[in-house]
Amino acid sequence: MIQEAVLEERLAKLEAAKSWSPRVVSRLETLIRSGSEEAVFRINPIRFACERGIAESEAIDLFLNATLAGLFEMDWLLLCPVCSDVVANFRSLRAVENHFHCNLCHADYDPTLDDFIAVTFTVSPTVRGIRYHDPDSLSVEDYVFHYKVTPEGLTDEGVPWIEILRSSLRGGARIGPGEVAAFDFEAGPGMILGFDLESDAFFLINVAGERSAEAQSASVVIRLGVCEPSEGRLAPGRVRFEVKSETDRAAIFGVMQLPPGAPLNHGPLKFEPFLSGKRLLMTQTFRDNFRSEVIHAAEGITVRDVTILFTDLKGSTALYERIGDLNAYVQVQRHFEKLLDVTMRRNGAINKTIGDAVMAAFPTPIDAVQAALEMREAAEDLNRDRSQRDFILKIGIHRGAAIAVTLNDRLDYFGQTANIASRVQNLAGGDEVCLTEDVRRAAGVEEALAPYAIRSAEAELKGVEQRTPVYFVGAPLPRENEAGQS
Repeated sequence: MIQEAVLEERLAKLEAAKSWSPRVVSRLETLIRSGSEEAVFRINPIRFACERGIAESEAIDLFLNATLAGLFEMDWLLLCPVCSDVVANFRSLRAVENHFHCNLCHADYDPTLDDFIAVTFTVSPTVRGIRYHDPDSLSVEDYVFHYKVTPEGLTDEGVPWIEILRSSLRGGARIGPGEVAAFDFEAGPGMILGFDLESDAFFLINVAGERSAEAQSASVVIRLGVCEPSEGRLAPGRVRFEVKSETDRAAIFGVMQLPPGAPLNHGPLKFEPFLSGKRLLMTQTFRDNFRSEVIHAAEGITVRDVTILFTDLKGSTALYERIGDLNAYVQVQRHFEKLLDVTMRRNGAINKTIGDAVMAAFPTPIDAVQAALEMREAAEDLNRDRSQRDFILKIGIHRGAAIAVTLNDRLDYFGQTANIASRVQNLAGGDEVCLTEDVRRAAGVEEALAPYAIRSAEAELKGVEQRTPVYFVGAPLPRENEAGQS
Protein backbone atom coordinates (compact mmCIF):
# COMPACT_ATOMS: atom_id res chain seq x y z
CA MET A 1 0.00 0.00 0.00
CA ILE A 2 2.98 2.31 -0.47
CA GLN A 3 2.26 5.30 -2.72
CA GLU A 4 5.49 5.28 -4.71
CA ALA A 5 5.19 8.68 -6.41
CA VAL A 6 4.30 10.41 -3.14
CA LEU A 7 7.09 8.62 -1.27
CA GLU A 8 9.76 9.54 -3.83
CA GLU A 9 8.66 13.18 -3.98
CA ARG A 10 8.70 13.57 -0.20
CA LEU A 11 12.00 11.72 0.27
CA ALA A 12 13.56 14.16 -2.22
CA LYS A 13 12.20 17.05 -0.16
CA LEU A 14 13.64 15.52 3.01
CA GLU A 15 17.07 15.00 1.42
CA ALA A 16 17.15 18.65 0.36
CA ALA A 17 16.15 19.96 3.82
CA LYS A 18 19.71 19.93 5.19
CA SER A 19 23.04 18.15 4.94
CA TRP A 20 22.54 14.70 6.48
CA SER A 21 25.13 12.19 7.63
CA PRO A 22 25.74 9.34 5.13
CA ARG A 23 22.84 6.90 4.68
CA VAL A 24 20.59 8.54 7.28
CA VAL A 25 17.75 9.19 4.83
CA SER A 26 18.20 5.80 3.16
CA ARG A 27 17.78 4.09 6.55
CA LEU A 28 14.52 5.92 7.06
CA GLU A 29 13.39 4.95 3.54
CA THR A 30 14.13 1.30 4.30
CA LEU A 31 12.01 1.52 7.45
CA ILE A 32 9.09 3.05 5.56
CA ARG A 33 9.27 0.47 2.77
CA SER A 34 10.16 -2.70 4.68
CA GLY A 35 9.25 -2.16 8.32
CA SER A 36 6.27 -3.96 9.81
CA GLU A 37 3.12 -1.96 10.48
CA GLU A 38 4.09 -1.88 14.16
CA ALA A 39 7.56 -0.59 13.24
CA VAL A 40 6.21 2.49 11.41
CA PHE A 41 3.59 3.26 14.08
CA ARG A 42 4.55 5.65 16.90
CA ILE A 43 8.26 5.51 16.16
CA ASN A 44 10.50 6.46 19.08
CA PRO A 45 13.31 8.51 17.46
CA ILE A 46 15.63 7.88 20.42
CA ARG A 47 15.34 4.13 19.90
CA PHE A 48 15.70 4.61 16.13
CA ALA A 49 18.95 6.50 16.72
CA CYS A 50 20.30 3.82 19.08
CA GLU A 51 19.44 0.88 16.82
CA ARG A 52 20.92 2.49 13.71
CA GLY A 53 23.98 4.22 15.14
CA ILE A 54 22.72 7.75 14.51
CA ALA A 55 23.22 10.72 16.84
CA GLU A 56 20.06 11.41 18.84
CA SER A 57 19.94 15.06 17.80
CA GLU A 58 20.15 14.13 14.12
CA ALA A 59 17.47 11.46 14.50
CA ILE A 60 15.13 14.01 16.10
CA ASP A 61 15.87 16.48 13.30
CA LEU A 62 15.30 13.69 10.76
CA PHE A 63 11.79 12.92 11.98
CA LEU A 64 10.86 16.58 12.39
CA ASN A 65 11.95 17.34 8.83
CA ALA A 66 10.27 14.14 7.62
CA THR A 67 7.06 15.42 9.23
CA LEU A 68 7.46 18.76 7.47
CA ALA A 69 7.99 16.85 4.21
CA GLY A 70 4.75 14.91 4.75
CA LEU A 71 6.32 11.50 5.36
CA PHE A 72 5.18 11.24 8.99
CA GLU A 73 2.61 12.56 11.40
CA MET A 74 3.66 13.64 14.89
CA ASP A 75 1.81 12.28 17.94
CA TRP A 76 1.88 13.72 21.46
CA LEU A 77 1.17 10.92 23.94
CA LEU A 78 0.12 11.29 27.57
CA LEU A 79 1.61 8.26 29.34
CA CYS A 80 0.41 6.86 32.65
CA PRO A 81 3.47 6.32 34.89
CA VAL A 82 1.81 3.44 36.74
CA CYS A 83 0.38 1.21 33.99
CA SER A 84 2.06 2.45 30.77
CA ASP A 85 -1.35 3.30 29.33
CA VAL A 86 -1.52 5.85 26.53
CA VAL A 87 -4.15 7.91 28.30
CA ALA A 88 -4.56 10.23 25.33
CA ASN A 89 -2.84 10.97 22.05
CA PHE A 90 -2.92 14.25 20.19
CA ARG A 91 -1.75 15.46 16.81
CA SER A 92 -0.70 18.77 18.32
CA LEU A 93 0.77 20.24 21.50
CA ARG A 94 -2.14 22.68 21.55
CA ALA A 95 -4.49 19.83 22.58
CA VAL A 96 -2.48 18.77 25.66
CA GLU A 97 -4.22 19.57 28.94
CA ASN A 98 -2.95 20.32 32.46
CA HIS A 99 -4.52 17.26 34.08
CA PHE A 100 -5.38 13.74 32.97
CA HIS A 101 -7.10 10.65 34.29
CA CYS A 102 -6.11 7.04 33.56
CA ASN A 103 -9.09 4.72 33.15
CA LEU A 104 -6.91 1.64 33.42
CA CYS A 105 -5.48 2.32 36.89
CA HIS A 106 -8.06 4.95 37.96
CA ALA A 107 -5.46 7.56 38.85
CA ASP A 108 -5.20 11.30 38.22
CA TYR A 109 -1.99 13.08 37.20
CA ASP A 110 -0.64 16.48 36.30
CA PRO A 111 1.55 15.90 33.24
CA THR A 112 5.07 17.26 33.02
CA LEU A 113 6.93 17.71 29.76
CA ASP A 114 9.87 15.76 31.26
CA ASP A 115 8.14 12.53 32.23
CA PHE A 116 4.58 11.95 31.07
CA ILE A 117 4.53 13.44 27.56
CA ALA A 118 6.19 11.42 24.80
CA VAL A 119 6.46 12.47 21.16
CA THR A 120 6.35 9.77 18.48
CA PHE A 121 6.03 9.63 14.69
CA THR A 122 3.70 7.51 12.54
CA VAL A 123 4.02 7.06 8.78
CA SER A 124 1.56 9.29 6.93
CA PRO A 125 -1.48 7.49 5.45
CA THR A 126 -0.83 9.34 2.20
CA VAL A 127 2.54 7.55 1.98
CA ARG A 128 1.74 4.11 3.39
CA GLY A 129 -1.54 2.94 4.82
CA ILE A 130 -1.42 0.80 7.98
CA ARG A 131 -4.21 -0.60 10.09
CA TYR A 132 -3.26 1.59 13.07
CA HIS A 133 -4.47 4.64 11.14
CA ASP A 134 -8.02 3.40 11.93
CA PRO A 135 -8.03 2.32 15.60
CA ASP A 136 -11.75 1.49 15.57
CA SER A 137 -11.05 -1.31 13.08
CA LEU A 138 -8.31 -2.93 15.15
CA SER A 139 -8.63 -6.33 16.76
CA VAL A 140 -8.80 -6.19 20.54
CA GLU A 141 -5.26 -7.59 20.79
CA ASP A 142 -3.86 -4.94 18.45
CA TYR A 143 -5.82 -2.22 20.21
CA VAL A 144 -4.62 -3.22 23.69
CA PHE A 145 -1.02 -4.22 23.03
CA HIS A 146 -0.05 -1.86 20.23
CA TYR A 147 -2.41 1.11 20.33
CA LYS A 148 -3.47 1.56 23.94
CA VAL A 149 -0.45 0.49 26.04
CA THR A 150 3.09 1.61 25.25
CA PRO A 151 5.89 -0.99 25.38
CA GLU A 152 8.39 1.46 26.93
CA GLY A 153 7.17 1.04 30.54
CA LEU A 154 9.38 -1.29 32.62
CA THR A 155 9.19 -2.73 36.13
CA ASP A 156 12.09 -2.26 38.56
CA GLU A 157 13.37 -5.63 37.33
CA GLY A 158 13.41 -4.39 33.74
CA VAL A 159 10.39 -6.45 32.61
CA PRO A 160 8.12 -4.64 30.11
CA TRP A 161 4.83 -3.98 31.88
CA ILE A 162 2.99 -4.83 28.67
CA GLU A 163 4.31 -8.40 28.91
CA ILE A 164 2.93 -8.76 32.45
CA LEU A 165 -0.40 -7.49 31.16
CA ARG A 166 -0.28 -9.93 28.23
CA SER A 167 0.52 -12.95 30.43
CA SER A 168 -2.25 -12.06 32.90
CA LEU A 169 -4.97 -11.38 30.34
CA ARG A 170 -7.55 -14.15 30.02
CA GLY A 171 -9.64 -12.54 27.32
CA GLY A 172 -10.69 -9.31 25.66
CA ALA A 173 -13.61 -8.14 23.55
CA ARG A 174 -15.11 -5.06 21.93
CA ILE A 175 -18.65 -4.91 23.33
CA GLY A 176 -21.11 -2.66 21.52
CA PRO A 177 -24.18 -1.06 23.16
CA GLY A 178 -26.57 -3.80 24.19
CA GLU A 179 -24.14 -6.59 23.28
CA VAL A 180 -22.91 -9.41 25.51
CA ALA A 181 -19.42 -10.96 25.51
CA ALA A 182 -18.49 -14.22 27.24
CA PHE A 183 -15.12 -14.98 28.83
CA ASP A 184 -14.33 -18.64 29.64
CA PHE A 185 -11.11 -19.65 31.42
CA GLU A 186 -9.62 -21.62 34.29
CA ALA A 187 -9.46 -19.38 37.37
CA GLY A 188 -6.68 -19.93 39.88
CA PRO A 189 -6.42 -18.57 43.43
CA GLY A 190 -5.99 -14.82 43.59
CA MET A 191 -8.08 -12.07 42.01
CA ILE A 192 -9.95 -11.66 38.72
CA LEU A 193 -9.93 -8.10 37.43
CA GLY A 194 -12.30 -7.03 34.69
CA PHE A 195 -11.86 -3.57 33.18
CA ASP A 196 -13.02 -1.25 30.41
CA LEU A 197 -10.12 0.55 28.73
CA GLU A 198 -12.35 3.49 27.83
CA SER A 199 -13.95 4.23 31.23
CA ASP A 200 -13.57 3.66 34.96
CA ALA A 201 -15.84 0.61 34.87
CA PHE A 202 -14.24 -2.44 36.50
CA PHE A 203 -14.98 -5.44 38.72
CA LEU A 204 -12.76 -7.34 41.15
CA ILE A 205 -13.53 -10.95 42.10
CA ASN A 206 -11.75 -12.79 44.91
CA VAL A 207 -10.86 -16.41 44.00
CA ALA A 208 -10.17 -18.60 47.05
CA GLY A 209 -11.03 -21.88 48.74
CA GLU A 210 -11.37 -25.43 47.41
CA ARG A 211 -11.52 -25.99 43.67
CA SER A 212 -15.05 -26.19 42.30
CA ALA A 213 -15.84 -29.40 40.44
CA GLU A 214 -18.53 -27.65 38.40
CA ALA A 215 -18.19 -24.67 36.08
CA GLN A 216 -19.16 -21.38 37.70
CA SER A 217 -20.77 -18.42 35.99
CA ALA A 218 -21.26 -14.74 36.70
CA SER A 219 -23.06 -11.91 34.92
CA VAL A 220 -21.75 -8.34 34.87
CA VAL A 221 -23.32 -5.21 33.42
CA ILE A 222 -21.29 -2.20 32.27
CA ARG A 223 -23.04 1.07 32.99
CA LEU A 224 -21.72 4.64 32.91
CA GLY A 225 -18.28 4.36 34.52
CA VAL A 226 -19.18 1.35 36.70
CA CYS A 227 -19.61 -2.41 36.59
CA GLU A 228 -22.48 -4.04 38.48
CA PRO A 229 -21.69 -5.98 40.54
CA SER A 230 -18.25 -4.51 41.07
CA GLU A 231 -17.00 -7.24 43.41
CA GLY A 232 -17.67 -10.84 44.39
CA ARG A 233 -16.21 -14.21 45.29
CA LEU A 234 -15.63 -17.45 43.36
CA ALA A 235 -13.84 -20.74 43.96
CA PRO A 236 -10.90 -21.81 41.80
CA GLY A 237 -11.92 -23.76 38.69
CA ARG A 238 -13.63 -23.24 35.35
CA VAL A 239 -15.49 -19.91 35.18
CA ARG A 240 -17.63 -18.10 32.63
CA PHE A 241 -18.21 -14.35 32.77
CA GLU A 242 -20.96 -12.81 30.69
CA VAL A 243 -20.43 -9.06 30.33
CA LYS A 244 -23.18 -6.86 28.88
CA SER A 245 -22.76 -3.22 27.87
CA GLU A 246 -25.61 -0.86 28.72
CA THR A 247 -23.68 2.24 27.66
CA ASP A 248 -24.07 4.24 24.45
CA ARG A 249 -20.62 3.39 23.10
CA ALA A 250 -18.43 0.36 22.54
CA ALA A 251 -16.44 -0.91 25.51
CA ILE A 252 -12.99 -2.42 25.06
CA PHE A 253 -13.21 -4.92 27.89
CA GLY A 254 -10.52 -7.22 29.30
CA VAL A 255 -10.34 -9.81 32.06
CA MET A 256 -7.11 -10.50 33.95
CA GLN A 257 -6.08 -13.21 36.41
CA LEU A 258 -3.90 -11.86 39.24
CA PRO A 259 -1.96 -14.30 41.44
CA PRO A 260 -2.33 -14.32 45.25
CA GLY A 261 -0.64 -11.34 46.88
CA ALA A 262 -0.27 -9.41 43.63
CA PRO A 263 -0.38 -5.69 44.44
CA LEU A 264 -3.23 -3.85 42.78
CA ASN A 265 -1.22 -0.66 43.06
CA HIS A 266 2.53 -0.55 42.50
CA GLY A 267 5.05 2.24 42.25
CA PRO A 268 5.82 4.22 39.10
CA LEU A 269 7.31 2.31 36.18
CA LYS A 270 10.65 3.10 34.66
CA PHE A 271 10.58 4.02 30.99
CA GLU A 272 13.00 3.34 28.19
CA PRO A 273 14.38 6.62 26.82
CA PHE A 274 11.88 8.42 24.60
CA LEU A 275 11.59 11.84 23.01
CA SER A 276 9.96 13.86 25.77
CA GLY A 277 7.98 17.02 25.25
CA LYS A 278 10.73 18.81 27.17
CA ARG A 279 13.43 17.65 24.77
CA LEU A 280 11.33 18.57 21.74
CA LEU A 281 10.72 22.11 22.98
CA MET A 282 14.50 22.46 23.31
CA THR A 283 15.05 21.43 19.69
CA GLN A 284 15.65 24.40 17.42
CA THR A 285 14.16 22.68 14.37
CA PHE A 286 10.88 22.30 16.22
CA ARG A 287 10.83 25.89 17.47
CA ASP A 288 11.69 27.29 14.03
CA ASN A 289 9.37 25.17 11.91
CA PHE A 290 6.39 24.30 14.11
CA ARG A 291 5.40 27.78 15.16
CA SER A 292 1.71 26.89 15.08
CA GLU A 293 2.31 24.56 18.05
CA VAL A 294 1.12 26.52 21.05
CA ILE A 295 0.21 25.53 24.58
CA HIS A 296 -3.49 26.12 25.18
CA ALA A 297 -3.50 24.67 28.71
CA ALA A 298 -4.68 27.49 30.96
CA GLU A 299 -1.85 27.25 33.51
CA GLY A 300 0.83 26.15 31.05
CA ILE A 301 2.58 22.78 31.37
CA THR A 302 5.22 22.02 33.99
CA VAL A 303 8.83 21.31 33.07
CA ARG A 304 10.37 19.67 36.13
CA ASP A 305 14.03 20.29 35.22
CA VAL A 306 15.24 22.83 32.68
CA THR A 307 18.49 24.77 32.48
CA ILE A 308 18.10 28.33 31.27
CA LEU A 309 20.91 30.51 29.93
CA PHE A 310 20.87 34.25 29.33
CA THR A 311 23.51 36.23 27.44
CA ASP A 312 24.02 39.95 27.01
CA LEU A 313 26.50 42.03 25.02
CA LYS A 314 28.52 44.37 27.21
CA GLY A 315 28.96 47.82 25.71
CA SER A 316 26.57 47.31 22.79
CA THR A 317 25.22 50.86 23.14
CA ALA A 318 28.69 52.23 22.46
CA LEU A 319 28.96 49.95 19.41
CA TYR A 320 25.79 51.43 17.90
CA GLU A 321 27.05 54.95 18.56
CA ARG A 322 30.50 54.24 17.08
CA ILE A 323 29.61 52.47 13.81
CA GLY A 324 25.97 53.47 13.28
CA ASP A 325 22.70 51.59 13.67
CA LEU A 326 22.76 49.65 10.40
CA ASN A 327 26.34 48.42 10.70
CA ALA A 328 25.89 47.58 14.37
CA TYR A 329 22.67 45.71 13.60
CA VAL A 330 24.45 43.56 11.00
CA GLN A 331 27.26 42.79 13.45
CA VAL A 332 24.84 41.89 16.24
CA GLN A 333 23.03 39.51 13.85
CA ARG A 334 26.37 37.81 13.13
CA HIS A 335 26.78 37.35 16.88
CA PHE A 336 23.26 35.86 17.11
CA GLU A 337 24.10 33.35 14.35
CA LYS A 338 27.19 32.22 16.25
CA LEU A 339 25.23 31.76 19.47
CA LEU A 340 22.49 29.87 17.63
CA ASP A 341 25.03 27.49 16.11
CA VAL A 342 26.57 26.76 19.51
CA THR A 343 23.15 26.34 21.16
CA MET A 344 21.99 23.79 18.60
CA ARG A 345 25.27 21.89 18.77
CA ARG A 346 24.82 21.56 22.55
CA ASN A 347 21.23 20.21 22.37
CA GLY A 348 19.54 23.49 23.24
CA ALA A 349 17.21 25.97 21.59
CA ILE A 350 17.00 29.74 21.62
CA ASN A 351 13.66 30.82 23.07
CA LYS A 352 13.94 34.47 22.18
CA THR A 353 16.22 37.42 21.62
CA ILE A 354 15.67 40.60 23.63
CA GLY A 355 17.55 43.49 22.05
CA ASP A 356 21.08 42.09 21.83
CA ALA A 357 20.46 39.46 24.53
CA VAL A 358 19.57 35.78 24.13
CA MET A 359 17.48 33.41 26.27
CA ALA A 360 18.16 29.71 25.57
CA ALA A 361 17.00 26.47 27.20
CA PHE A 362 18.95 23.21 27.58
CA PRO A 363 17.97 19.73 28.80
CA THR A 364 20.91 19.46 31.24
CA PRO A 365 23.27 21.86 33.08
CA ILE A 366 26.36 20.40 31.40
CA ASP A 367 24.87 21.17 27.97
CA ALA A 368 24.33 24.79 29.03
CA VAL A 369 27.79 25.18 30.61
CA GLN A 370 29.56 23.77 27.56
CA ALA A 371 27.47 26.05 25.37
CA ALA A 372 28.39 29.09 27.50
CA LEU A 373 32.12 28.34 27.24
CA GLU A 374 31.86 27.88 23.49
CA MET A 375 29.81 31.06 23.16
CA ARG A 376 32.67 32.99 24.73
CA GLU A 377 35.07 31.44 22.23
CA ALA A 378 32.72 32.28 19.35
CA ALA A 379 32.56 35.91 20.53
CA GLU A 380 36.34 36.05 20.68
CA ASP A 381 36.51 34.72 17.11
CA LEU A 382 34.31 37.62 16.02
CA ASN A 383 36.68 40.06 17.76
CA ARG A 384 39.86 38.79 16.11
CA ASP A 385 39.57 40.82 12.92
CA ARG A 386 38.26 43.96 14.58
CA SER A 387 40.09 46.98 15.85
CA GLN A 388 38.16 46.84 19.11
CA ARG A 389 36.66 44.01 21.17
CA ASP A 390 33.05 44.78 20.32
CA PHE A 391 31.71 41.38 21.35
CA ILE A 392 32.06 40.86 25.10
CA LEU A 393 29.53 38.41 26.49
CA LYS A 394 28.00 38.28 29.95
CA ILE A 395 26.33 34.92 30.59
CA GLY A 396 24.14 33.59 33.42
CA ILE A 397 22.85 30.04 33.96
CA HIS A 398 20.36 28.56 36.43
CA ARG A 399 18.58 25.23 36.66
CA GLY A 400 15.17 24.30 38.08
CA ALA A 401 11.49 23.85 37.36
CA ALA A 402 9.55 26.12 35.04
CA ILE A 403 6.21 26.48 33.33
CA ALA A 404 6.10 26.15 29.54
CA VAL A 405 3.62 28.69 28.22
CA THR A 406 2.72 30.47 25.02
CA LEU A 407 3.34 34.21 25.24
CA ASN A 408 2.97 36.50 22.24
CA ASP A 409 2.49 33.47 19.96
CA ARG A 410 5.82 32.00 21.08
CA LEU A 411 6.66 29.04 23.31
CA ASP A 412 8.43 30.37 26.38
CA TYR A 413 9.39 29.49 29.96
CA PHE A 414 7.96 31.32 32.93
CA GLY A 415 8.77 31.24 36.63
CA GLN A 416 11.51 31.64 39.21
CA THR A 417 14.10 29.58 37.32
CA ALA A 418 13.99 31.97 34.37
CA ASN A 419 14.00 34.99 36.71
CA ILE A 420 17.09 33.79 38.59
CA ALA A 421 18.95 32.93 35.36
CA SER A 422 18.34 36.48 34.15
CA ARG A 423 19.49 38.00 37.44
CA VAL A 424 22.71 35.99 37.69
CA GLN A 425 23.48 37.06 34.13
CA ASN A 426 23.30 40.65 35.36
CA LEU A 427 25.91 39.79 37.99
CA ALA A 428 28.43 38.55 35.42
CA GLY A 429 31.20 40.82 34.27
CA GLY A 430 32.51 41.03 30.73
CA ASP A 431 33.73 37.62 29.45
CA GLU A 432 32.30 35.95 32.57
CA VAL A 433 29.84 33.10 33.04
CA CYS A 434 27.86 33.26 36.28
CA LEU A 435 26.44 29.96 37.62
CA THR A 436 24.23 29.08 40.53
CA GLU A 437 24.94 26.24 42.96
CA ASP A 438 22.37 24.00 41.25
CA VAL A 439 24.33 24.26 38.01
CA ARG A 440 27.83 24.00 39.52
CA ARG A 441 27.02 20.73 41.35
CA ALA A 442 25.34 19.02 38.39
CA ALA A 443 26.86 15.98 36.68
CA GLY A 444 29.88 16.77 34.52
CA VAL A 445 30.06 20.48 35.29
CA GLU A 446 32.96 20.36 37.77
CA GLU A 447 35.13 18.52 35.23
CA ALA A 448 34.20 20.91 32.42
CA LEU A 449 35.17 23.93 34.55
CA ALA A 450 38.47 22.49 35.83
CA PRO A 451 40.63 24.42 33.31
CA TYR A 452 39.09 27.80 34.22
CA ALA A 453 39.57 30.34 36.97
CA ILE A 454 36.53 30.38 39.25
CA ARG A 455 35.63 32.76 42.03
CA SER A 456 32.66 32.38 44.33
CA ALA A 457 30.42 34.87 46.09
CA GLU A 458 27.03 35.19 47.74
CA ALA A 459 24.51 37.44 46.06
CA GLU A 460 21.20 38.98 46.99
CA LEU A 461 18.76 38.25 44.18
CA LYS A 462 15.40 39.93 43.87
CA GLY A 463 12.63 37.52 44.81
CA VAL A 464 14.96 35.13 46.67
CA GLU A 465 14.85 35.38 50.46
CA GLN A 466 18.30 33.95 51.26
CA ARG A 467 21.62 35.03 49.84
CA THR A 468 22.46 32.84 46.86
CA PRO A 469 25.88 31.25 46.24
CA VAL A 470 27.10 32.07 42.75
CA TYR A 471 30.23 31.17 40.80
CA PHE A 472 32.00 33.31 38.24
CA VAL A 473 33.87 31.46 35.50
CA GLY A 474 36.72 33.52 34.10
CA ALA A 475 39.55 32.93 31.66
CA PRO A 476 41.35 29.60 31.25
CA LEU A 477 44.09 28.95 33.79
CA PRO A 478 47.70 28.78 32.68
CA ARG A 479 48.42 25.16 31.78
CA GLU A 480 50.88 24.59 34.64
CA ASN A 481 48.15 25.51 37.13
CA GLU A 482 45.38 23.30 35.74
CA ALA A 483 46.32 20.25 37.83
CA GLY A 484 46.03 22.22 41.06
CA GLN A 485 42.58 23.66 40.35
CA SER A 486 39.99 22.34 42.83
